[in-house]
Amino acid sequence: MAWTSGGMRRSSIISVIFILTLTGTSSAKLSTSFYSKSCPGVYDAVKLVMESAIAKEKRMGASILRLFFHDCFVQGCDASLLLDDTPNFKGEKTATPNIGSIRGFEVIDAIKSAVEKVCPGVVSCADILAIAARDSVVILGGPIWDVKVGRRDSTTASFNGANNNIPPPTSGLANLTSLFAAQGLSQKDMVALSGAHTIGLARCTTFRAHIYNDTDIDAAFAWTRRCDCPRKSGSGDNNLAPLDLLTPTVFGNDYYQNLVWKKGLLHSDQELFNGGATDAQVLSYVVSQSSFFADFVTGMIKMGDITPLTGCSGQIRKNCRRVNN
Repeated sequence: MAWTSGGMRRSSIISVIFILTLTGTSSAKLSTSFYSKSCPGVYDAVKLVMESAIAKEKRMGASILRLFFHDCFVQGCDASLLLDDTPNFKGEKTATPNIGSIRGFEVIDAIKSAVEKVCPGVVSCADILAIAARDSVVILGGPIWDVKVGRRDSTTASFNGANNNIPPPTSGLANLTSLFAAQGLSQKDMVALSGAHTIGLARCTTFRAHIYNDTDIDAAFAWTRRCDCPRKSGSGDNNLAPLDLLTPTVFGNDYYQNLVWKKGLLHSDQELFNGGATDAQVLSYVVSQSSFFADFVTGMIKMGDITPLTGCSGQIRKNCRRVNN
């Protein structure tokens, strides 16, 4: 009986450990209900700030969405992009794909401040960015989805990762496909997520080569863009043009119609419709905005799942721009 009793105790202990292990594993996964008890007010707090920011400047929605893309492609969706450089720390903000391109950090700061008032020390900057990106899409007329949360913030950044992982605007279809595949995203995801360019602006330096050197571009469109983007490098580099010729402040499927008309602003945009493997998908989005929206949501959820820090990894930053002391 003593052996049986001891065996039962050992069995019970093992069962408890197993259950705790399962519980720990479960809690370390992203979930749409992660803040349901700890901070149910986070979504309203984020939405109010985003609505105000976009009301002041429509472009800000696209800027916040771009922040999320550029963050997730480097070390996963961990808010590493938000970290400022210091004398002892090299962040990602000055990497080639980011410098002069990414913006909206003050809006993330404002959201963080608002969320901290509701539930201090609970919500990560990584989750704030994910929720704000979703709200940007919705506010500008795009689809809505439930954001999976539970991410924690990194204590590191990768300048080299930013330079190597984020697709440059000069990318061909093969390079785009490869860079997205490296993040676990399919070619279908890539084409759908590229539809984020239905909103926002781009600098002359990112599309100069396309409007002067490429042949897969409508001639009249190229001439129009050349008016504000001189051929000479260093001249008008920061002049802006809409990524979506038709509706640059409305999230819809006009971006794909532009591609069919050979009016994609970036070389990488037009590569999606240039006699290649993705032409049919582009045409399907021209015909059906609902198909684009559905695939975009799928892609955003998958992108948000890229190697998040969860459980005890990382931290919940007090200030999104710097690591906690």
